[in-house]
Amino acid sequence: MGSGTSTQHHFAFQNAEKAFRAAALIQRWYRRYVARLEMRRRCTWSIFQSIEYAGQQDQVKLHNFFSYLVDHFTPSSHNERDFLNCMFTEERSPQASETQNCGDYDSIEVPDSYTGPRLSFPLLPDHATALVEAFRRKQRLHARYVLNLLHEARKHLVQLPNINRVSTCYSEEITVCGDLHGQLDDLIFIFYKNGLPSPERAYVFNGDFVDRGKDSVEILMVLFAFMLVYPKEFHLNRGNHEDHIVNLRYGFTKEVMHKYKIHGKKILKLLQDVFCWLPLATLVDEKVLILHGGVSDRTDLELLAKLDRHKIVSTMRYKTRKENKKQAEEKGNANQTGSAGRPSPWFLPQSRSLPSSPLRPSTHKAHRAGRSSSVPCGVPLDPKELSRRVRRSVDLELERCRQQAGFPAIKEKEEPSSSESEVDSDAEEQPQPTPEEWRQVVDILWSDPMAQEGCRANTVRGGGCYFGPNVTERLLQKYHLQFLIRSHECKPEGYEFCHSRKVLTIFSASNYYEVGSNRGAYVKLGPDLTPHIMQFQANKATHTLTMRQRISRVEESALRALREKLFAHSSDILVEFKKHDKDETGLIALSDWAAAVESVLHLGLPWRMLRPQLVSSLTDNKLAYKSWLENLAKEKLSQQNIQSSLLETLYRNRSNLETIFRIIDSDHSGSISLDEFRHTWKLFSSHMNIDITDDCICDLARSIDFNKDGHIDINEFLEAFRLVEQSCSGGDVSDCPQVTNSSNRDCSSPGAH
Repeated sequence: MGSGTSTQHHFAFQNAEKAFRAAALIQRWYRRYVARLEMRRRCTWSIFQSIEYAGQQDQVKLHNFFSYLVDHFTPSSHNERDFLNCMFTEERSPQASETQNCGDYDSIEVPDSYTGPRLSFPLLPDHATALVEAFRRKQRLHARYVLNLLHEARKHLVQLPNINRVSTCYSEEITVCGDLHGQLDDLIFIFYKNGLPSPERAYVFNGDFVDRGKDSVEILMVLFAFMLVYPKEFHLNRGNHEDHIVNLRYGFTKEVMHKYKIHGKKILKLLQDVFCWLPLATLVDEKVLILHGGVSDRTDLELLAKLDRHKIVSTMRYKTRKENKKQAEEKGNANQTGSAGRPSPWFLPQSRSLPSSPLRPSTHKAHRAGRSSSVPCGVPLDPKELSRRVRRSVDLELERCRQQAGFPAIKEKEEPSSSESEVDSDAEEQPQPTPEEWRQVVDILWSDPMAQEGCRANTVRGGGCYFGPNVTERLLQKYHLQFLIRSHECKPEGYEFCHSRKVLTIFSASNYYEVGSNRGAYVKLGPDLTPHIMQFQANKATHTLTMRQRISRVEESALRALREKLFAHSSDILVEFKKHDKDETGLIALSDWAAAVESVLHLGLPWRMLRPQLVSSLTDNKLAYKSWLENLAKEKLSQQNIQSSLLETLYRNRSNLETIFRIIDSDHSGSISLDEFRHTWKLFSSHMNIDITDDCICDLARSIDFNKDGHIDINEFLEAFRLVEQSCSGGDVSDCPQVTNSSNRDCSSPGAH
């Protein structure tokens, strides 16, 4: 009896031991599985962020491009001079008269056939709610109501301080939302889950309402409507994307002109002024500071509170390009007589002090240094009279050049009197921010926190700074604050604490990079100021995917973007590969492959970890790099025999070119002529040190002009890349051009830069 019981206990013990071992094996396997998924997720995230920040660096580099053109490009014809005058249209803060004209909405008729939402002012809560519902049903607000709403929003914003004060005494709670970036579904979802704005439910939206997404206009209309309905409970902060120069690159300008083809230019001009009047920060109960980017070791809330924020038209450059005539012409004369290098054509725009980065603004001293007059005179002239004489000499020289070039003479215009010139000059002079004021605004809109102590330049974005825990602590102690809430950075979970929970990042655009890439979040603050984080996914498709499916989907999208980046720099990568292949075997080690790719792209990615996804075949554990580059090629040889190096360079710089196109397209018509395209590429190639023939450029222009109407639409331009990618994705490797062979090209390949 006892023996049987002992045997049963022995078997039970053995079974339990097997069960524990099995459980341990399953647990170990699952932990490894989750760890591998997490590793893939982090790699994917690094790819997306690195490419995004590289694009922001390109935005800053684009201004170097314009400076280079001014200094080094000499127009060879009257047409090219006119082209440059159009290209370098001076950017400035809109005059009051211009703003009034843009707000002239009464003359715009709303047809009886219009079925969208209608607004009447002053707005009521029902109007704002109806606007949300109309946009949810994909209806569009008429241009008359858009201009009317923007006009009323501007009148309200002008009355607000730079730093709004909000108290939890008057509301049950305050909800803080981060970047929306044109994703209307996220805004509607927040209102659905958290409730519409009301006297009991206050909101603070922390900038970056526009760009990237397709519904930026609708988001602005909803936010401005609720701001007018609840002026004490609904607050908006300015972000770094509330900037007309940034909008040129990241899609908002294109969206406005697509949705409002007739009145789009008026809307954009008025929006430029509205953005300048957005408050810079919000302070909750004098304890929680809400701003878009971050702070620096020189952040001064007292200075931020009293500066004229509307003078900061754009954070992309220190001074607006519009200088008063006296300054511009004096600088032009100084450049004409004092240039040490080859003389720059004095009839070009003479702005030569554009900063290469928002971190290195030009100062007033730099502008004043070296100014002199080349106009001979016996006695000192009044500055206004001197300005008038210089303009006159410029006009005469231009007319002489026109006649020599064979253009018909232009009837002379009557020279305005000195008093008239003085009135005009005074009317056009705009107040300029001081360098310190400009730096203060750049820092709070562009900066990011870092784990290390101190404060250093944000070279990843190209603007603002990285600030450490000691910088945060010093600011909190100085102004008796508890913590900071900022946005500006996409986070996988929609939020992130850092600096010992003294800095909270909130990002409200879910699925920002790709469906399933990240959650959105918002934070609720009660009277105790304890942050309560709410996360969400606005896209229902993400709820049906497993974790592995979601990561695989996002990973595929990230790798596709990375391969495009690699292809766009394939010529430079080839040069680096050859440096590691001294014996010219056509093979390199994987470590050399990783080092070469990083030295060209500077993305800071774990290349060895990404190698299995990017490199499919090896020979004796080495990479045949020429075959690998051929596999990266994204286009087939066109029937027009366009050189592959030209298309590669165009592909690499397509974002810069789209921005340039929109600057050239001053009337925002959405298209430029083939001749303008030729001039654009000629300017671009001079900056990139590319020596190509006019025939190559014309072949490229004709191939992009799909409808053969003699104009290149920006959508046609971008469609060319989409079709090229589609054709190569379904084609054979042998169909793609060899970007590695430069000896047989008709035109020389672009140099590394």
